[in-house]
Amino acid sequence: MAESFGTRVLDIRTGDRETVHDLTGDCAAFLREVAGGRDGLLNVFVPHATAGIAVIETGAGSDEDLLALLGDLLPADDRWRHRHGPRGHGRDHVLPALVPPHATLPVIGGRMELGTWQSVVLVDTNVSNTERQVRLSFLG
Repeated sequence: MAESFGTRVLDIRTGDRETVHDLTGDCAAFLREVAGGRDGLLNVFVPHATAGIAVIETGAGSDEDLLALLGDLLPADDRWRHRHGPRGHGRDHVLPALVPPHATLPVIGGRMELGTWQSVVLVDTNVSNTERQVRLSFLG
């Protein structure tokens, strides 16, 4: 009997600017290796206090719109009580309350059941942390 679970950690370089990084291809490749055509759940988790996971449309401006919205909701100014790091860094610590650090997706026949335009993305507004890890876990 095949294992009913699997896990992998992705190392993602987000760079020194706010970013929406598409993880969909990495998730699909992981499932091809571990799911074996089975049904189950894919959990995507970022173990950082200043990043999140979202399911959105990418490539048509939605990723830039998301970053613009976050900039409006969480401006990089001096209002934040959390003050270590660069100016406005406290907002990065509030981000996971709006963009949670995880998403759980249905897997049917070894493939994510995403809508036509949906992608799984890492959302990172913390410009001082240029390296991220994302944990993928499959439970079949």
